[in-house]
Amino acid sequence: MRVLLTGAAGFIGHHVVSHLLNNTHWDLTIIDRLDISGNLNRLAEVGAAKNPRVKFQFHDLRAPFNDLLIKQLGFHDYIIHMAAATHVDRSIENPMEFVLDNVVATCNILDLARKTGCEQFLHFGTDEVLGPAPPCVKFKEYDRYNSSSPYSATKAGAEELAVAYANTYKLPVTIVHVMNVIGYRQHPEKFLPMTISKILRGQQIKIHGSADLKDAGTRCYIDARDVASAILLLLSKHALGKYNIVAERETSNLELAEWVAHSLNEPLNYQIVDANSMRPGHDLRYSMDGDLMRTKFGWTPSSGIRSRVHEIVTWTLANSQWLL
Repeated sequence: MRVLLTGAAGFIGHHVVSHLLNNTHWDLTIIDRLDISGNLNRLAEVGAAKNPRVKFQFHDLRAPFNDLLIKQLGFHDYIIHMAAATHVDRSIENPMEFVLDNVVATCNILDLARKTGCEQFLHFGTDEVLGPAPPCVKFKEYDRYNSSSPYSATKAGAEELAVAYANTYKLPVTIVHVMNVIGYRQHPEKFLPMTISKILRGQQIKIHGSADLKDAGTRCYIDARDVASAILLLLSKHALGKYNIVAERETSNLELAEWVAHSLNEPLNYQIVDANSMRPGHDLRYSMDGDLMRTKFGWTPSSGIRSRVHEIVTWTLANSQWLL
């Protein structure tokens, strides 16, 4: 089997690469432009940089694939599209950048899949296309889009393009919704590594919360290694359609910060701030229903999220080059 992965030098992407190398005999072609989130050191640390099963191709997905590059790449059984611009704040400052990175780029890789063919195209999506979840509501795979930011709107647009290519060109498409992934080698701007850094420095952490400052925002944090195992399962089962990849429980941002402080054996200095006034487009609560993955395939995360947070904190202390 030959697999083409976009964004594989990114945080989640390199975990998928590592999982495929360790659990299959597949050959991997990696496409990345190595921007703010791409880092070849991730691939080096998981043994992919010099692995004979891995081929790296530099390409900016905002540009179409020319005929020579299409010929050089050839046919791939699976195409996994993970490349995306993901930071909500930056999307608010510069929406067009996200249109190019998330919509135009997705159209270009879908066109490549249409021209070369593939057995399965897996589009890596986000829960944020579904918007903020009301109390007690868990969104299912086909619930209506309700984007709160340019980031989520462009991811919704990319997802709809994938659906359109499935309907128009009969491209075999799988779409996954994933929420708040954590793990080793995450970009230091993200909440977990940022929290580790600030606690170690004795700095105050701002916890996004409700307008009355009584409740912290909540997420279903999930380890990148669990996401990678779910992706391999969906490819192995040739499962088309949409699937939510969800952690075993919902966790507040404050609770996560408390776990980090406990693992570091340091005090937690925090302030709950009104999320929406501080950052328009920020959703207080995200929540998805993961029953389809459980009932159809028996898939659940391999361990509890609190133990995973402790593992990540411990690993990060020993690998502080991944912190600012």
